[in-house]
Amino acid sequence: MTKGQRAKELFLSGYNCAQAVAGAFADEMGMSLDTIARLVSPFGGGIGRSREVCGTVSGMMFVLGSHRGYDDPQAYDEKKRLYSEAQQLINKFKEDNGSIICRELLAGEGRDNSAVPSARTETYYKKRPCPELCLYAADLLEDYISKLEL
Repeated sequence: MTKGQRAKELFLSGYNCAQAVAGAFADEMGMSLDTIARLVSPFGGGIGRSREVCGTVSGMMFVLGSHRGYDDPQAYDEKKRLYSEAQQLINKFKEDNGSIICRELLAGEGRDNSAVPSARTETYYKKRPCPELCLYAADLLEDYISKLEL
């Protein structure tokens, strides 16, 4: 099973988009799915359902940070490298999906930014690209990371 397939599976089981993407990499990050789900839970729905940056992108950045992040505030070269890598992933996501903004990806559904989560019904899943965006983002990141580790 690819990371994308796992992310889609997680989303369809009820996790939000950020949880699904980041959760697909739990083993590689040495963290439990429960811990990851808690840490990235505010990023669902475009950050707290505000419909801003897509949670799949936020999930990718969380995983990227666990693999390639820095902890020295003076680490200029590491910061530059990480920001460049983040921008590469963001630009590829945007190129292939048209945007990284939740409300734009959701089109008409993106107008609703109430703090109340939508019920996960069959209609919900039919109207939204979220499961496929989870699949796409996690596969993109898996491919990216595999090339870094060669």
